[in-house]
Amino acid sequence: MNANAAIVESNENWVPVCDFADLLANVGVCAKIADRQVAIFKVTDQGKEDLYAIDNHDPFSNANVLSRGIVGDLKGRNVVASPIYKQHFDLSTGECLEEEVSIPVYQVRDNRGKIEVLLGG
Repeated sequence: MNANAAIVESNENWVPVCDFADLLANVGVCAKIADRQVAIFKVTDQGKEDLYAIDNHDPFSNANVLSRGIVGDLKGRNVVASPIYKQHFDLSTGECLEEEVSIPVYQVRDNRGKIEVLLGG
């Protein structure tokens, strides 16, 4: 999703999290939504900005730390590396690149300058 072009209608199923201006490029933030911690990332590459939202829970360390991980490109995929044991999680799919494990991913959007996350569906 191109964050710069995203202007959408409001929808009561989307949860507002923060302002778009609050997000730093390639740095995660954590938001508690309902009973979940969600890690949100604005990834910039060659002038393009994409938004991602994944579960903040690292299944290997059993800690809520993925928002603190290092964002990068691995094998052509945007990933975050867990700050504990360094497994890489694909930001689009939640797939771990080293193990057969996946974490939940969530829809995220820029709604007129407000970042919103959709949990469930």
